[in-house]
Amino acid sequence: MKFENKNIWIIGASSGIGEAVAKELAEQGANLALSARSGDKLKNLASRLGNNHIVLTLDVSQPKEIESAVEKLRKTWKKIDYIINLAAIYYPDDMVKLKAEKTRKLIEVNLTSSFYLVEFALPWLIEQNSGQLVFCGSVAGYVGLPSGQPYSASKAAIINMAESLRCEMLKTHPQIGIRLISPGFVKTPMTEQNDFEMPMIIEPEQAAMAIAAGLLSSKFEIHFPRKFTNIMKLLEILPYRIYFWLVKKLV
Repeated sequence: MKFENKNIWIIGASSGIGEAVAKELAEQGANLALSARSGDKLKNLASRLGNNHIVLTLDVSQPKEIESAVEKLRKTWKKIDYIINLAAIYYPDDMVKLKAEKTRKLIEVNLTSSFYLVEFALPWLIEQNSGQLVFCGSVAGYVGLPSGQPYSASKAAIINMAESLRCEMLKTHPQIGIRLISPGFVKTPMTEQNDFEMPMIIEPEQAAMAIAAGLLSSKFEIHFPRKFTNIMKLLEILPYRIYFWLVKKLV
């Protein structure tokens, strides 16, 4: 019960990693606010988790809806301990096949929504001088890989944004935690779209346990599975000449 009586807002909780994290944290005693676009799925999840949880249906690409959700939570909870943004969409395709409308929507959900949270939710944490704002990157954001765009680009931007915000908070509000989650391959409806073998893929429940443990640590980045993420981190530091040669061989 390491999260007993902690107030935690999970955005993107209706399926995949978000749903698994909700289950894990509820089992450890947390009070949850569950958000996603699918109200029916959220209500079903909340009913299975217990009676002390809140459902806030919203579209993260709409700033007014995020602002409204923050206002509702502030009226319900005197304090918030964690805000975890796991909302994401994914279209696996080559760069030359991109469609403008799908790309715009992906960037709004995967990236711009986190800036909205900084605008509307971070002031709450600053006011109470505590709490953690948690963003979800991906090992796909470490380096550019084929058929990952624009998803990989959005996750690279999340990593950069979280790093920058962490630097700012360390200087001005060190009590506020800025955290980054960087998953490898996890069995979710999102990764089911991939038509290639995904190395070291794990179950959502394993991802949720890694996230829960990471939130209790002092580390900036929570990345898993470690064997895979460490390999990807190695690719990240290679000189471009070697990196492009290696990726060409692997792909």
